[in-house]
Amino acid sequence: MPSLFYRRALIRQPISRLAVWARRLAAFSLVAAALAIVIVRSGILEIYPAMAAFGGALAIAGLAAILAFASFVVIWRSGTRGLGQALAALAMAGALLAYPAYLAIEATRLPKLTDIVTDPADPPAFEVLARVRARDANPVAYPGPMAAAQQRQAYPDVEPYVTEAAPQTVYDAMHRVFAKRRWSILNERVPAATTRRDGIIEAVAVSPIMGFRDDVIVRIRMTADGTRVDMRSASRYGVTDIGAGASRIRSVLTALDEALASLPSAPAAPPPKAVPKAAPKKGQDKR
Repeated sequence: MPSLFYRRALIRQPISRLAVWARRLAAFSLVAAALAIVIVRSGILEIYPAMAAFGGALAIAGLAAILAFASFVVIWRSGTRGLGQALAALAMAGALLAYPAYLAIEATRLPKLTDIVTDPADPPAFEVLARVRARDANPVAYPGPMAAAQQRQAYPDVEPYVTEAAPQTVYDAMHRVFAKRRWSILNERVPAATTRRDGIIEAVAVSPIMGFRDDVIVRIRMTADGTRVDMRSASRYGVTDIGAGASRIRSVLTALDEALASLPSAPAAPPPKAVPKAAPKKGQDKR
């Protein structure tokens, strides 16, 4: 009898209200964050209200984590139920907060740059993209020498790409690289060898998770030995791109190098046919 009464007493223990609210808030934060991401990717609202909604979702997730830890203490001391709900809340909050926390750490380590370019002395100038940027976006002009110095220190490997391939070949390969990434190309200009006109490709790149739109331009310039490629990646909003621009430029130029390397080499020219020598005429000098 005592053991049966003890089991019934355990069954009737109330559920920790902290654990219940922690789970509810964590679930709500996931829904709110997902909705904010959909808004950013679709462009339904302006970027700042959408990011404010996402920040609010992160704050709610943080509150849910705090309540989950508090419920652990209450459950341990009072023996109430709700451990599973507290663990679920902590798991949901942790899943939502983990990546933003990593980005926050990276933001403190990296310089506050939003415009990365392979040629700071002569950066490719946005043309069409300069006209489609909103007024509240970052300036379209390159920041200048101070940003260039910070970039050299943080990303010394971001440099122009030089190849012996012809400008038209490089342009076609770069066009395929952009198309493979499904970037929206807003401006394209084929290089002209006769007038030494630079080739230009302007596109909008979308980040994989949040769907942030960054402006990208590639300049393809003829040189004495082949072709030089310069690239620029600029974030429309924010005070730092957290290394996204440098990573994008590395990725694109690596893909370009692989695309050019996969092209079939030009067939060797056949050797000239031997012309039979005519028999010397009588009295002709044979020296």
